[in-house]
Amino acid sequence: MRPLATGFLLAALSLSAQDPVDFTGWMNRGVAEFESGNYPQAAAAFERAVASDPSRANARLYLGTALMQQYIPGADAPDNLSLAELARRQFLQVLDLDHANPVALASLGSLSLKQKKWDDAQQWYEKLIAADPSNADAWYSMGFIAWSKWYSAYGKARANLGMRLEQPGPIPEPAVRADLTARFGGVIEDGIKALTRALEIDSTYADAMAYLNLLIRERADLRDTAEEYRRDLATADQWVDQALATKKAQAERAAQLSEHRIVDPPPPPPSREVPHRIPLKSDDLERRKIHHVAPVYPPLAAELAIQGTVRLAIVIGPDGRMQGMIRAISGHPLLIPAALDAVKQWEYSPTLLNGKPVEVIAEVSVNFPPDPGVVKKSTRD
Repeated sequence: MRPLATGFLLAALSLSAQDPVDFTGWMNRGVAEFESGNYPQAAAAFERAVASDPSRANARLYLGTALMQQYIPGADAPDNLSLAELARRQFLQVLDLDHANPVALASLGSLSLKQKKWDDAQQWYEKLIAADPSNADAWYSMGFIAWSKWYSAYGKARANLGMRLEQPGPIPEPAVRADLTARFGGVIEDGIKALTRALEIDSTYADAMAYLNLLIRERADLRDTAEEYRRDLATADQWVDQALATKKAQAERAAQLSEHRIVDPPPPPPSREVPHRIPLKSDDLERRKIHHVAPVYPPLAAELAIQGTVRLAIVIGPDGRMQGMIRAISGHPLLIPAALDAVKQWEYSPTLLNGKPVEVIAEVSVNFPPDPGVVKKSTRD
């Protein structure tokens, strides 16, 4: 990564042609760059907007978000850490202007989560909940923080006792159970309450169901009686079933929408020439790929050891990019959304017919767990 000052200088220089002359112009420039994914240029434009009117909270929110988008979680390079700090300062300055601004509070919580600063994140989400008690995402984040705080100690305790991941509990050593309960019992209960509140606000919040399952299932390992252990497992299983049903319903709705776009596309205007669309075999298509994005393995699927392949029907435009006409052919409902999100970002070299680029229809497969191999890079990078 280039030194931060140099990066901003180059971004600023790129804005020199036909520069805006007022706050609105710089904001519009920044939003256009942001929506195009050009975050350094967006940050440079928003910085000019802030300079022209420091009292506008919206400009600082955009600037902080553009900076945070460039931050890479887990990377300790000084310029990367500087990006996080600069973003944090902008959000804090928004709170100086509007002490309960929900976007600034949520952004500070999210930034702290990215940095794994659990206590800081919890404090920001508590403030967000105080400002907006019906914010399901804030309650979910509190539950996720609780799980993150406790899971490392829990996993270490099981490993020290030689317990395999799939080995049932409870933890056999009473002293270990007592120690974990003393240190994390309150954390677990607070996490369960937070996730339950998120689901009271949004009964379809599948990720909240997934982490509620985890906390209750892991709490079972701390129980002193077999009856308590079985009761927690039964409750956790109910949340797994509900999460699976919710994810399946969501995937079916997404598939129905995608299939509708393929089966019944809108007719082209009479004056427009209908483009050629040719089929391409999977092997031939793979050789034409120039940009690959690996799917994110859904946490619930990983926890339940769900593996397999999702098959998708796709349409690739003349420019080699996805047309949005993607339909699930087969695959587990928990895996389909992650596959769709990844494939939408794949790109290919254009396919030519009689010297002209054409649309392509094909089938692709997405494997879970994802292939950890080298990611191909776009030739435009």
